[in-house]
Amino acid sequence: MTTTLPIARRRLLAGAGAGLVLAGLPGCGTLPLGGATPAPGERLTLTPLRVGPERISAITVCTRPFRPEGPRLERVRMGETDVIHNYGHGGSGWSLSWGTAAVATEMALETGARDVAVLGCGAIGLTTALTLVRAGARVTIYAKELPPDVSSALASGIWSPDSRICLEPHATPAFKALWARMTRHSFATCQGLLGIPGAPVEWIDTHFIRGEAGPEGYEPVTDRPRFANLRREMTPELSLGSREYAPGAHPFGDWRVRRSAVMIYNLVPYFRMLLADYLALGGRIEVREFHTPADVLALKQRTIVNCTGYGAKALFGDASLVPVRGQIARTPPQPEIGYGLFHKQVSFLPRRDGLMFQYVGPNDYYGYGDEGLSPDRDEAVRAVETIAGLFAA
Repeated sequence: MTTTLPIARRRLLAGAGAGLVLAGLPGCGTLPLGGATPAPGERLTLTPLRVGPERISAITVCTRPFRPEGPRLERVRMGETDVIHNYGHGGSGWSLSWGTAAVATEMALETGARDVAVLGCGAIGLTTALTLVRAGARVTIYAKELPPDVSSALASGIWSPDSRICLEPHATPAFKALWARMTRHSFATCQGLLGIPGAPVEWIDTHFIRGEAGPEGYEPVTDRPRFANLRREMTPELSLGSREYAPGAHPFGDWRVRRSAVMIYNLVPYFRMLLADYLALGGRIEVREFHTPADVLALKQRTIVNCTGYGAKALFGDASLVPVRGQIARTPPQPEIGYGLFHKQVSFLPRRDGLMFQYVGPNDYYGYGDEGLSPDRDEAVRAVETIAGLFAA
């Protein structure tokens, strides 16, 4: 029987009008004030952007699969089959993908099976399948859609391992320790991908532009549980230093600027690299849809890794999954632009496949619980104009 695998949903409006062992392994928030000051006479210079609403080439919307208690990494026995769940990473899917893949691979190999099925071909599914096949397993990916037609392809592509990873009350010491190990593993793996043709992973400078009183960024959440912010507490060694520029030392008028380096993913070459590596090692892909757990259990493999993201809500009845809507306005690439910006709750990234503008909202609850996939052009125009306005003078 042909069945249905509901991968996380997405919609696109084109056009302006519309390693394995974990032991010992090494969204957008705002950074605190502080950092080194530039040398006397040093001035920050940046190549201006050529952007405006008329240059919006696409508006993409996707659903981030958030679980208040954190990602589900669990082995469950279903009849004669071992199902390893690996989903629910919120806005941290790409950033944590290698670390969670390592955990899921360990769980899968502990079953003794060497013929393994992976459900889903997004960031989590593809890195899990590749990690498994590198460990010697025979792996088949089953997915309704393949890159670039997966929700992971619509991510912003920034290193954000604790973006909507869980709510603070669920950040237990055990969870924090696991998160830190997975984060260090993912970070180390990504460093091994630097310098590859097409720049699937690269570092850029980004600039947080704010007023004198403090960051022009997130507002504190007072009426709901806060989202866990784990990077400063658990992995401070992975954060680079920063430099402060006062008015007059940069091209943005009376604002204050903080420059820091961030890691980004160029998702088009990254997906191509992952797929090529997986297939070169003998991995198989079968396009198939699943409607129910019974359909999944009908597969010949007795060990199955479920990497269906938000699709797990319907496929396996996980009512804990919460959709978090995210929208990006895209404009044509400018190869000479190699820096990012964050201003008035708008994030800008210069990916190789286009410039990315995203209004991130006043806090992590922006888009929370919203399954809507209709592009909001007004929001897209506001995001582009916010960044373009920095260069208006």
